[in-house]
Amino acid sequence: MSVLKCLLFPQNKTGMFQNQKAQTVSKYAAHVRARVFPMKIFNFLKKNHKPRSAALELLKYIGPGLLVTVGFIDPGNWATNLAAGSQFGYALLWVVTLSSIMLIIFQHNVAHLGIVTGLCLSEATAKYLPRKLSGPILGSAMLASVSTSLAEILGGAIALEMLFDMPIRIGAVIIALSCVIMLFSKTYVKLERWIIMFVSVIGFSFLYELTLVHVEWPQVIKGCVTPAFPSGSMLVIMGVLGAVVMPHNLFLHSEVIQSRQWNLEDDKVIRKQLKYEFFDTLFSMTIGWAINSAMIILAAATFYRHGVVVDELQQAKSMLEPLLGHSAGVIFAIALLMAGMSSTITSGIAGASIFAGIYSEPYNPKDVHSKVGIALSFIPALLLIFIIKNPFQGLILSQMFLSVQLPITVFTQIYLTSSKKVMGKYVNSASTKWLLIGLAMIVTLLNVALLISVF
Repeated sequence: MSVLKCLLFPQNKTGMFQNQKAQTVSKYAAHVRARVFPMKIFNFLKKNHKPRSAALELLKYIGPGLLVTVGFIDPGNWATNLAAGSQFGYALLWVVTLSSIMLIIFQHNVAHLGIVTGLCLSEATAKYLPRKLSGPILGSAMLASVSTSLAEILGGAIALEMLFDMPIRIGAVIIALSCVIMLFSKTYVKLERWIIMFVSVIGFSFLYELTLVHVEWPQVIKGCVTPAFPSGSMLVIMGVLGAVVMPHNLFLHSEVIQSRQWNLEDDKVIRKQLKYEFFDTLFSMTIGWAINSAMIILAAATFYRHGVVVDELQQAKSMLEPLLGHSAGVIFAIALLMAGMSSTITSGIAGASIFAGIYSEPYNPKDVHSKVGIALSFIPALLLIFIIKNPFQGLILSQMFLSVQLPITVFTQIYLTSSKKVMGKYVNSASTKWLLIGLAMIVTLLNVALLISVF
């Protein structure tokens, strides 16, 4: 036992070794340590030991993008995707691919605004633009939040009608109240977990649905990457594109990206957040692309194959059941419910962020301005649902107003992120600036064309 102690815990104090044998053991122990585990290597490993892997480090930054993703798979998207698949098969899958790429660029850019400045898009607008401009911009953004909430609450209510034959208006009240409770009682981290659960349910639901149908995968791959314009498809193409890039998502992403409470005074920390944010955005938007594509594939393999055109969500469930069985219809409705609830939550956060930003404050569910923002987003939406007789018309009206407001938000974002006064050395490069302007022009023209076609 004394030999083991000497090997592991050598001592240099005078009088510790009373005989030559002990001294020999000490010298041997030092020799073993020097040969087997040199001190330089020991100190290097101790100094540079990092038990967390890079993958685990990345997981800390996954979350804000997923909150934005649910706006990418909201009930408005469901309606346009089912129409695209049922009318034109796999031919319009490329529209989802193109719109997803555009969305990644816009969301990545607005997330940079939040990381670099510590301000959401609403706060930055109120701070850096004259009151004569910021007032109308944020006022119209608040109305856009109401329009978004209208579509999201309505989608959840339609799902409750599918599942329980519940009247639309009662279902709308239940969805809104449930989401208000979640918003007032959950922190960002808890909300992210709920959203991840909701998105997972939606994703697995469509994976299950796809196992029930025969999919022509070569045609799917071709449709994803090959632009095509079938006769009579322009309205649907514009609808799919217009339902992807949404004003409230831009305000939302710039707000929730700050939930990690990063140290904005350290340049190294900022650069690290900018790097990991891109992976979060890319990962989350890819999930949104996959789910939207799955909707079109399901509609193409089920409805287009049988010559059925779907233009209402209720019709989709009623048609799925005789074609694929009762379980398919139920799972479809559950996925729609999850999409409606999760997108209603994010719409509420966006509304609160916009309204609080008017007062130069961040989103805080305990603050009165954030609470008022949530109320201003949900209550008018509920009143409109009680007034509008046809739910499908409600979805169309909401998309119309979003088409009008989106260019205002997009060009405001580009101005702020291209301003050296706002972004400092992280300002948009010339190439990034003109890329954003080009995409903004495309989005604007498509939304104007959509608006004209509706009228």
